[in-house]
Formats: sequence, structure tokens, C-alpha cells
Amino acid sequence: MTADQLPPHRPGHRPGQRIGLLGGSFNPPHAAHRAISLHALERLALDRVWWLVTPGNPLKDTRGLPPLPERLAAAQALADHPAIDVTGIEAIIGTSYTCETVAWLKEHCPGVHFVWIMGADILPEFHRWKDWRGIADALPIAVMDRGGFGPEVLATPAVQALTPYRLPEADAGKLAATAPPAWVFLHGLKLPLSSTALRNSAASGG
Repeated sequence: MTADQLPPHRPGHRPGQRIGLLGGSFNPPHAAHRAISLHALERLALDRVWWLVTPGNPLKDTRGLPPLPERLAAAQALADHPAIDVTGIEAIIGTSYTCETVAWLKEHCPGVHFVWIMGADILPEFHRWKDWRGIADALPIAVMDRGGFGPEVLATPAVQALTPYRLPEADAGKLAATAPPAWVFLHGLKLPLSSTALRNSAASGG
């Protein structure tokens, strides 16, 4: 896939749809990305999940990061599901910040019910994201328990601030239609894979 073959900046959508957003470098994409997406489609009663492959995480060292088209192609090959769309939207609109991506999507996709999806491993750093409170105020958030992470993830600054807005897990199917701030912690997915671990294993020959 070359730069002029980037997936559309806005995959197909229509007002009223419930769409999950899973962002990341996808370096490399792995089975947990797909498992999280399928789990979210079912538990959150979503119509689609969009993989937002970022040009580069502002909180990480991006030296050595494979070109975006290469990561997009790998993500597309792994996704292999009619309800999962892979897009390089952040490169097209010129941002690496989730808060700006979310604001753009809400402006340009009116009527769509977006839900931000993240793994529990992201919670300890969520309060370091640019305008993280603005993100929480803009759209509901689903946190996936991927296994390998203890109860300490629920003691992080962002979780403490958002605790009053947590939905019971039994109401997960209502999240997309709930006015933010709102979030839910979903159990049942036990895939403690990470792109970092896979890169380290590959580097060590494991």
C-alpha cells in the first residue's frame, strides 16, 4: 500500500450508527487488537469499529516507527472483518492527538454515536493525554480488561476523576447512546498481548 492508497479519511457511516474508535500505532497490529474490536462490537452493541492508525504517538519515541502505509496495510490484513474499518485519518487531517481527532470526527460525522475504546493498560497514562478531560466529555469510553493488569489500573488519576460516571458492566450495551462523560470497564477478554512486547520479542529473536 502506497501513500496515495491510504484508506478514506472517513470510512462509510451514517447518522444513528454506533461506531467504536480504536486508536494506536499498530506497530505491529496483533490478535488483541482484533479481539478487542470483536468484543466491543458484541458487548457495546456497535455497528462498526474503526482502527485509527496514528502517524505517531506523541507520548512515545517514534524513531524507527515503520511508515504509515506499511502499518495500515498490516492492520488491514489482520482486521479481516466486514465490521472493522482501517483508516489513516489522523495523517489526513494533520494530527496525532486524540482530542483533535475526536473533535474533527464529531464535527464531520454528525449523528454518529462514537465510543472510544482502549485497553486497561492505557489507563495509567490516560491523564497525560492532551486534553484528556475534553476527550471524556466528548464521547463515551469503553475500557477493556485484557488480562495481565491488576486492580491498580483503577486507582489511576483519570479513573479516580471519572469514577462518578462509570456505568455498570451490565449496561455496556447502552454506552454508545449515553451522554458523556460515561465509561464502562469490560471484563472477559484475556489477551495480554501488546505491540511493545511483540517488538521486543522480535528484536531478541524470540
